[in-house]
Amino acid sequence: MTVVEEEQKQAAKPVGLGVIGWLRWGWRTLTSMRTALILLFLFALASVPGSVFPQRAVDPGQVARYFAAEPVRAEWLDRFWMFDVFRSPWFAAIYLLLFLSLVGCVLPRTLAHLKEIRRKPPAAPRNLLRLPHHAELDGELTLADAVAVLKKRRFRVETGPDWVAAEKGHLRETGNLVFHLALLVLLLAVGVGGLYGYKGNVLVVEGDGFANTVAAYDRYVPGASVTAESLEPFSFRLTDFQATYVGPGHEKVGQPLTYSATLSVKDAPGAPDRVVDLQVNEPLDVNGTLTYLIGHGYAPVFTVTDGAGQVAYEGPVPCLTSNTSTFESECVIKVPDAAPQQLAFLGRFLPSTLPAGDDWVSVFPGAVNPTVQIWPFAGDLGLDSGQPQSVYDLGAHQNLKPLGKMTAQPRPLAVGEALDLPDGAGKIQFTGVKEWIALQTTYDPGRMPALLASIATVLGLVLSLTIRRRRVWVRMTDGRATVGGLSRTEGSNFTDEFAEIVASLNPRSGVTDDR
Repeated sequence: MTVVEEEQKQAAKPVGLGVIGWLRWGWRTLTSMRTALILLFLFALASVPGSVFPQRAVDPGQVARYFAAEPVRAEWLDRFWMFDVFRSPWFAAIYLLLFLSLVGCVLPRTLAHLKEIRRKPPAAPRNLLRLPHHAELDGELTLADAVAVLKKRRFRVETGPDWVAAEKGHLRETGNLVFHLALLVLLLAVGVGGLYGYKGNVLVVEGDGFANTVAAYDRYVPGASVTAESLEPFSFRLTDFQATYVGPGHEKVGQPLTYSATLSVKDAPGAPDRVVDLQVNEPLDVNGTLTYLIGHGYAPVFTVTDGAGQVAYEGPVPCLTSNTSTFESECVIKVPDAAPQQLAFLGRFLPSTLPAGDDWVSVFPGAVNPTVQIWPFAGDLGLDSGQPQSVYDLGAHQNLKPLGKMTAQPRPLAVGEALDLPDGAGKIQFTGVKEWIALQTTYDPGRMPALLASIATVLGLVLSLTIRRRRVWVRMTDGRATVGGLSRTEGSNFTDEFAEIVASLNPRSGVTDDR
């Protein structure tokens, strides 16, 4: 093979892009408007599971009930972060790609738009009668008169020896860029909120208090840059909670009407108390830290006396709601200080009790006739094992044995009644009913920027959809004036406005529109 043939063979081989070429191609693809729209659609689509499935950051109790109702399905969903959608790796990947795509897409267009705004309107074409919109003026018109009329109609005007050029509608592209820049700011605000903000969930029973510290939360999710000192030092006490429901005789009986929690709040240590009526969508606001009412339930009050005659437990027990329409609830009571053996109880709380054959049911969510069914156990609670335990579950305690004969439906205890435990193990008394509320405290420094960016997004969208880009020229030839117009926005109707412009230049003109 000759040298010439070898060179021809090498030239015939396809040339690869190489590393730099592939990187350039990837960046151009990522920063294209088509990719940005696809990522924006994926971002919206990825947010849907966050509203379909309960989220741990919002209502961990609801997540626990989902696991209890459908454990196999919940386990698989949890593998794909369906209960922590907005903290999942795949959601973060879409977020970052969308952010980069918008940056690479919007910034070059913004620079190009700034140059376009500064550019003067182009000179008038030689023959304006070839434009889609044109007219010949019968009356006398000077270039100065044309400039005055077009400026009055807020056109940008440029003049030449025998022509006037005018342009209007740059705000359309400005609105388009404002929309995308605001969307970029919105994404940035969400990121800042995730970095410097925090969320916390806590359950508070009537009569109890809460201080905004890390240790006080049942679930605490801080941002990467949040420390314990970052929390606002407020505290409050839940003095009362009231819930109202649609009463009997109505087709929507039992449907909730209002929820209202009365709080005695201290904005800072040593500050005077102030009373706050906390309601749904009306949060407690302490210097930008918001506390929302997100749930409520019942906390029956018990007194447990052990086999030695000592009061081993006394106080309310928050119950998890198992039926949201009637507020039937399940309780767990653990009494590690009981003697001679530790005690535990399963409870089924019924706010408004009626017999139903061999069973009892609740028929109304309000505490009209509250009762509780009790299943007692004795044995080792396993608190010394070092393993974490749920206060709402006895399933992991293998060393607990039923006390006495365990019946499927024990007789419910009314307020003031007691159940004597077999074998002299003591007794448990149902002494009253309190209510608890579930609260979520959030601090998000990106909340206000996100709000302003959302408003700017709407304004930019309105501008881009309502404003049209158009140009008008006036040329003087042999003492006669010719007017031409051109719409630079596809699908827009420029006929009526062009007729008004011509009428302003010369009321006696004849307007033609050839398309």
